[in-house]
Amino acid sequence: MSSKDRILARIRRALPEPEAPRRASGAEPAGDTGDIPRDYLHVHGDRTPAESADLLAAHLSEYRAKVHRTDAAGLPALLARLLAARGARTVLVPPALPAHWLAAADAALVRDRAESTPYELDAVDSVVTGCALAVAETGTIVLDGGPDQGRRRITLIPDHHVCVVRVPDQLVDSVPQALARLDPTRPLTWISGPSATSDIELDRVEGVHGPRTLEVVLLGAQ
Repeated sequence: MSSKDRILARIRRALPEPEAPRRASGAEPAGDTGDIPRDYLHVHGDRTPAESADLLAAHLSEYRAKVHRTDAAGLPALLARLLAARGARTVLVPPALPAHWLAAADAALVRDRAESTPYELDAVDSVVTGCALAVAETGTIVLDGGPDQGRRRITLIPDHHVCVVRVPDQLVDSVPQALARLDPTRPLTWISGPSATSDIELDRVEGVHGPRTLEVVLLGAQ
């Protein structure tokens, strides 16, 4: 049996048997398998908010993202320092990014516009956004196209992305906890580290389908 056959067999065993008479009568849509048991653990262990923030930071660092911590008062100076270290002359900003976040930055602000072409976005040095959620156990940042995040493409084309996570409000421990808080009808982007891929010889290449450098600021976590 091939690996594909084994995987499909496990899926079939996990699903309840179809009820052919009910489907044939039109009482139930074809392909509806009823309620699927979801009795797995929703979180692995009890953590304080500080421990969850430490776990998120550890996983992000393992994925080669750069992690920074600051409070609200220190955020403008930190963002200015990160952009200056990058040599960013232009920074793309979503429509509702708090204005004071970049008040100290010495870079031209580029507003997200529907008519911007991929070539124009590629010419921008950096992008700064908020996020919808962050998942500690997987080291994942989730974007949902909210006003402080902008459209998906503005975080996929520029080579440098700085993402601010409000801790503990936007931090959850596990993926099941994240799914319970996210709207599945929104354009969700799940980011675990900088964009990267490997060829058959495991040579890692970064920046293939997203930013080459991801910097995450844990706002409120010291």
